Amino acid sequence: MPRLARAIVVAVLAGLTSVYLLAGSPLALVAFGLQLVYVLRSLRRFRRPWLLILQALVGYAATLGFGTSVGLLGFLGGSLLLTPAWPLAPLVAVSAAVIGPADPAISMVLIALVVYGLTRLTDRVEEMHAARLALALAAAAEERLRIATGLSDGLGRGLAAIATGVRSVMDQPERAVEVLGEIAGTARRSLADARNAAAGYRATSLAPEMTTARAMLTAAAIKAETRVGHSEPLGPAGALLAAVLREVVTDAVRENTARTCVIETTAADGMVRLCVTHDGARTAEDESLDGLARQLSQAGGRLTTGLSAEGWLTVEAALPEGQAEAAEDPGAYRLSVALLTAVLIGFSIKALLFVPANLAAPAAACLAVIVIMQIRCVTGRHMGALALLALLTYLPIPVFGRAWLGAAGFLAGPVLLAFPWRVAWPLVGCVMASVAASAVLLGLPFPLTVNFTASTLVTGLVMYGLLELARLVRELQEARQALARSAVVEERLRAARDLHDLLGHSMAAILLKCELARRLDPARARAVLEEVLAMTEKAKADLRVVSGGRPAMSLAAEGESARSVLAAAGIQVELDLAHEELSAEVENVLGTVLREAVTNVLRHSSARHCAITTVVEEGVVRLRVRNDGVGSSAGRPGSAGIGNLTTRLAELDGRLGTAREDGWFELTAQAPRVSPVG
Repeated sequence: MPRLARAIVVAVLAGLTSVYLLAGSPLALVAFGLQLVYVLRSLRRFRRPWLLILQALVGYAATLGFGTSVGLLGFLGGSLLLTPAWPLAPLVAVSAAVIGPADPAISMVLIALVVYGLTRLTDRVEEMHAARLALALAAAAEERLRIATGLSDGLGRGLAAIATGVRSVMDQPERAVEVLGEIAGTARRSLADARNAAAGYRATSLAPEMTTARAMLTAAAIKAETRVGHSEPLGPAGALLAAVLREVVTDAVRENTARTCVIETTAADGMVRLCVTHDGARTAEDESLDGLARQLSQAGGRLTTGLSAEGWLTVEAALPEGQAEAAEDPGAYRLSVALLTAVLIGFSIKALLFVPANLAAPAAACLAVIVIMQIRCVTGRHMGALALLALLTYLPIPVFGRAWLGAAGFLAGPVLLAFPWRVAWPLVGCVMASVAASAVLLGLPFPLTVNFTASTLVTGLVMYGLLELARLVRELQEARQALARSAVVEERLRAARDLHDLLGHSMAAILLKCELARRLDPARARAVLEEVLAMTEKAKADLRVVSGGRPAMSLAAEGESARSVLAAAGIQVELDLAHEELSAEVENVLGTVLREAVTNVLRHSSARHCAITTVVEEGVVRLRVRNDGVGSSAGRPGSAGIGNLTTRLAELDGRLGTAREDGWFELTAQAPRVSPVG
């Protein structure tokens, strides 16, 4: 974008210079070259006070020594406005009025304003482009700090209370029953806090649920197509839409009759819409969606279902978007509109200077309409406004004569803005040709005909440049805001994954061990409590990871921890870890997979046996966790944990799989032994 912005400014300056070159002033080329120092980054090291002196010498030498129009002094005036010497700019304008007639003096002021405005807008484009990544990093760091503060106030305090309570029991065994009950209550509340916080962080985005849905459908041999047309984060809307998506996809997988499922999101008119379509429905009625339909209605949205004759079910949910639109840069927009208005008024005054006094009023009225239509064309292609501009460009020529030929530039600018270049430039060429033909019909001399024709292009370029640069600034502002929002979303989703996968497991294990210690005699309970202390320290490390630290897991250590936790729950464990040395990233992800699998065994199954194995084949490590508690919802494919793990493994070019067979549930994770990103 900065290159495009500079190219636009150079094109406009070149157009302004061409008018003076055509008038026979070679010094205009020197003035153009000096002006580029303020535009091109590679030349900005030459911005020195002597540059202004040189510009003044060139400008006044051309006007006083060679009779060049004083409009050329506009380059000097614009440069002064860009420097601390800006109070001298009005003096240059006064000198132009003294040296030359009113028409070129007005041109001088307009050129100075255009040079200043275009250069300032270009600087703004470069500043925003350079700062876009810094803004995203700052947004992510701020969100990380907010997450860390919130978790430390809640979970951090809970972990500290657990550690203090355990040490109290070890020092005073006679209070074991009472204190262990309090510890278990604290652990239970902390576990709930971790899960609620994870759900809250996930609720701002629909993206993780779409990832989970695709994984579920693919695992069920259903062709999945996803089309994302919304921007993140969605805020509260994300949680409701995620619930709708989860319910519809889970039903499609459960029915096991669908072959294709299409998931599409769109955002328009302040609403975000989720549409899920699949070919495995028997009826459009789904009682499981009734509650969600009521929630969407209460939130100002709606949920509709329909069944086609071919058996395709369509579920569509729509909600108001929960995010604020990216703020525009009001300074840049106001500057561009103010300068455009000044240019339009200036050119209008120049035109009125050549209109007979008796025709001044109707000419001013026509010019006022042109200015209004011109500003209306700022926001896009308005064919009605363009048509009116075209009529007001050509119909008054027989009445006002040569004074009206300059109005063609007002038509060229909107044409350049409204159409693609392959269409706009031929149209502008036609406008220029029409001006030349009109000048010939009016009997104007050849130099004046050339001047009016070139001025048509220059005026159009000036208007195009002002508005196009303002558009670039707005686009960069939106891109920066979108990048910052994306960074915040990624940080929140990372925290949600880590809360669920790391702290969720740790808190569940602590709770289980505390409950076990309450049932044991003091001697055996002490050994369990020592494990609880170790788990608490591990949970504190996990909390640091969630708050933005870097995890450092050992798959072997996680395996031993899984054996201990499962054994405490009365589950017989077979542990066979035969993997070789793994990269840190793979070790972390597989350790997280193992934690989630063990947590699911404890929460969702009635297992009595669990087998945990790893094997390395052809550079790929595979982790398998099997348990015989498949009778319940163990490892439900739509769970947040499965979605988290799918995302983590995908980042390593790995994949996750689940299977049920003969009363056993198996979760398999595989990844390259050495991470492609490590």
